[in-house]
Amino acid sequence: MKRLFAFTLPVLTTIFLQAQTNDPAKPDYQNLADQLLSSGSPLTIGGYGEVHYHQPFSSDARMNGELDVHRMVILFGYQFSERTRFVTELEFEHVSEVYVEQAFLQHKLNRAVNLRAGLLLIPMGIVNEYHEPTTFNGVERPLIDNKITPTTWREVGAGLSGIIQSAALKYQAYVVNGFNGYDGTAKLNGKNGLRSGRQKGASSYISSPNFTGKVEYYGIRGLNLGLSGYFGDTQSTLYDGIEKDDDAALAKADSSVVGISMIGLDARYNLKGLQLRGQLYRVNLSNTSAYNHFTANDGSLNDLGSRMSGYYIEAGYNLFRHLEKTKTELIPFLRLEGYDTHAEVSGEIIRKESYKNCVITSGLTLRLAQGAVLKTDLQMVKPDGADRYSKVFSMGVGVMF
Repeated sequence: MKRLFAFTLPVLTTIFLQAQTNDPAKPDYQNLADQLLSSGSPLTIGGYGEVHYHQPFSSDARMNGELDVHRMVILFGYQFSERTRFVTELEFEHVSEVYVEQAFLQHKLNRAVNLRAGLLLIPMGIVNEYHEPTTFNGVERPLIDNKITPTTWREVGAGLSGIIQSAALKYQAYVVNGFNGYDGTAKLNGKNGLRSGRQKGASSYISSPNFTGKVEYYGIRGLNLGLSGYFGDTQSTLYDGIEKDDDAALAKADSSVVGISMIGLDARYNLKGLQLRGQLYRVNLSNTSAYNHFTANDGSLNDLGSRMSGYYIEAGYNLFRHLEKTKTELIPFLRLEGYDTHAEVSGEIIRKESYKNCVITSGLTLRLAQGAVLKTDLQMVKPDGADRYSKVFSMGVGVMF
């Protein structure tokens, strides 16, 4: 990790020195929900979708490929007045699963402050908000956006968002319900991290509020920098109905809760045909020793770690940049990625090397038009201590409109 910082800091410094100040009229990046919010039409409709093919390779065995209509999503936006809009995102995954991915009401208080309430995307990192298939390279989203930040991560809450144009800052700050840590069974563990704790607004419950926020700076041409955070406790059904003076019941409920402090840094930079991006996450978890003991199964301790971390750096270049009269882009890219859900453990838990992985993803992105993309990549994953990479070749079709 120290080497990563030693490499990243001078690169970012060079970018700052070479880049020219941008007119901070608006952020360089918008997701589909942002586009619907900025539309002047009373009713707006958008959507995105992706179809994938994955082919694992093994030198020891024959492997079948997988074909999947991974997701098809429809977004609706409705403008009640000049200041008040509603946005919702309905997702169909793997043909048979239906989710509400966003559903929030936004009211504009003034130029810099909007009130939001409903089912909100947690503003961590890049891909949790900018998750449409035309906005990132690679057939699948980066693995740290699955293992560390459980994309697509959304919860019910309320708060403020807005843009401070004079400072070239975009911000979000919300109070939300937290992860479901315990509802009779343990939802968190070392292998899957926090992913199984997402409540997704589906009959979710709250035993203590959580806070999340993000600040993005876009005042330098082509550069977007983000600092995000998430802080609070997991939720537990054991608090429901406890007498306030029942110390034994309270102590039992406290053992089913994990404290979470998550910090994320991200950067995106475009210079002519060059495209750079990266993310860095650190997640500290408290009370994991008590949680692992409390959620032990048949005498076997749960293995949730006390710290998780992850990063990636990615570079791509548009080979068609110099072609005249074409909006088609051909982008070869390379992404180096690492994540560890057992970066630290506490109590009697033994750190598992297999929870630390090195990932190399290389491929091509062909943007046929602004909202249509073809992708292919080869992803290699090697757990710490393994002597070889597992390899998967993937192809995909993505659209956004």
